[in-house]
Amino acid sequence: MQLEAIPGVGAKTAAALRELDDPAATVESGDVAAIARAPGVNEARAARIARGAIRRRHGDDGRVLATDRARELYREAIDLLRERTVTDYAAKRLETFYPSASASRIAEAQAFAADATDRDPDPAVREALADCAPLSDPPTVRVRDRCLATADAETLARAESAVPELSVETVEDARDVSELGRSYASVIVLDESFAGLDVEGDVSVRPDALETPAETVPERLLAFFAENRERLEAAAAVHEAAAAAGDPVSGGDSAEEGDSDAGPPVDLDRLRDALSRLDDDGTIAGDAELDRLTGAVDDLDAAVSTAASVADDRLREAIRERDVTIEGTDFLSLVEQGARVDSLLDRELADEYDAAVDAAREHLADALRLEPEEAELADRVFGGDPSFPVEHDESAVSRLRTELSAARDRRAAKLKADLASDLGDLREPVEALVRDALELDVELAIARFARDFDCTIPEVVGPERGDAEAGGDAVAGFRIEGGRSPLLDVDFADVEPVDYAVSGATLLSGVNSGGKTSTLDLVALVVVLAQMGMPVPAESATVERFEEVHYYAKSQGTLDAGAFEATLRDFGDLVDGADGRLVLVDELESITEPGASAKIIAGILEALDDQDATAVFVSHLAREIRDAADFEVAVDGIEAAGLVDGELRVNRSPKKGHLARSTPELIVEKLADDRGGEFYGDLLEKF
Repeated sequence: MQLEAIPGVGAKTAAALRELDDPAATVESGDVAAIARAPGVNEARAARIARGAIRRRHGDDGRVLATDRARELYREAIDLLRERTVTDYAAKRLETFYPSASASRIAEAQAFAADATDRDPDPAVREALADCAPLSDPPTVRVRDRCLATADAETLARAESAVPELSVETVEDARDVSELGRSYASVIVLDESFAGLDVEGDVSVRPDALETPAETVPERLLAFFAENRERLEAAAAVHEAAAAAGDPVSGGDSAEEGDSDAGPPVDLDRLRDALSRLDDDGTIAGDAELDRLTGAVDDLDAAVSTAASVADDRLREAIRERDVTIEGTDFLSLVEQGARVDSLLDRELADEYDAAVDAAREHLADALRLEPEEAELADRVFGGDPSFPVEHDESAVSRLRTELSAARDRRAAKLKADLASDLGDLREPVEALVRDALELDVELAIARFARDFDCTIPEVVGPERGDAEAGGDAVAGFRIEGGRSPLLDVDFADVEPVDYAVSGATLLSGVNSGGKTSTLDLVALVVVLAQMGMPVPAESATVERFEEVHYYAKSQGTLDAGAFEATLRDFGDLVDGADGRLVLVDELESITEPGASAKIIAGILEALDDQDATAVFVSHLAREIRDAADFEVAVDGIEAAGLVDGELRVNRSPKKGHLARSTPELIVEKLADDRGGEFYGDLLEKF
């Protein structure tokens, strides 16, 4: 797969994506979190890349949203979905759903949405999702007690790239390897030519070391799990909460393919057991022997000092109590003043000195919890010629430190290798564990959207499909039954349902504040959501798969000559090959004088009718436009039932083939009924 072939992916972004383990599969999966792990790619950028990959997969080169108002409606639709997410991931992932003219893409997205709407947005699951987040890659860990060695320049370059955690040293012969063995706790030689090497230290010949990173540098895998401990625990909690709610998390090979009966992709008890053996910094936790050795190395100097003090205290007490040639207190004073008393100690206090040294050795062994073989090395720390204060052998301390450090490092290396082995086959499953939990948030957001707005999955058809119920005529336009717009500034429960269907070019008439603009918004929203593959806020809906959606909002006042000319150019481009387009226009007459507006709108409708486009033009000039057009323009009307206490009572569903009365006509009619008289009667006749 050529990454640069994805819309919006240039050479720089493609280079970053190639840093991923399997860039083509990752991009194709639509997994926003996985794509965002490429260097310099944030989640917003990852969502655009995933959307571009989806477009490429479906051969979806068009852009359905053709005007600013159409794009605004899409953003409002996305926002309604995003408001129902818990995680940032789901909010970004929803942006991979876009209005498409591709039948295969719409079908794919609808299958995902249909499964999602079967979900139960259980509060416990949503609470568990609050701590869920995409996995992250930890910083490169530097391991300083181990190195790789090779005599081959090409192997050296490959090793430095493949295993940046370790130093890679150049060697020529066994002597070079032996020197490395004295400098590092362990050495891994990459060249087969060194097989059978016999040198001191922990040196192994492993030509396959670069192909088995979990064995060569287990710290890499452990750092990954340590970095993502909280994310993994949160994802596990999501799976458990969903299972407890009777709606287990789906799993699949891609973000939009699910197996609803799969269960967690990893044994959660096994995962938690492995994580319990890992500290937050990627080191081993919970091993008593490693803790003992680590503590012994860390506490060695302090323990030696304390042990010497123990010996000194024993000797000081013995000297005070001992009857020698001079008084004990005088003898103690001489000793503390630095007088040489080695021979006196050896002659007069040999047993006491030996007992003091034994006490020092015992304290050192106990304080460091040394094993018998380690205690033998500790015994060499104290001894030698008698002295006061008791002196220790620094070289013996250094040797003990070296042995303890080596034992600690060997123990840590073994435990790391064992744990990495246990975690190795969990690496991919935990990716799925987290991905599935995050995808659940996407599904639950769609489910909540569908429930909050009484949505249904619409039927999206191509204009070439026959409609048997309509006598075999081609399906075109849209049909909405019981549609309610969630964009209105009222509680959704108070929104009146609307039934409306249009095929061809149509004028929509009606009183002021009767709901004409909100009807256009509802139509645009239903079409946009339907072509996104999402559920729509209606009892049922059938929508043509439009190539483009053109929605023109009401102009704010009459345009000057230049702006008027630019607007006409836009409509000239629009009617040039308008097949497969939906055109929604709100009161275009406001751009210029009413008489000219009626003629212009009539001409636009004629061109759209010739192209078999679907169009709804909201206008107060429906009668004038119909008279100016050279074809029979369909006119629908949002009819007001009348005025009650000065307020309009309106039937929100447009009435087919009906020119609705205007607000002034209704007022004149009410006055004629209420007050009578020739004046109001004559006015009413003029409508």
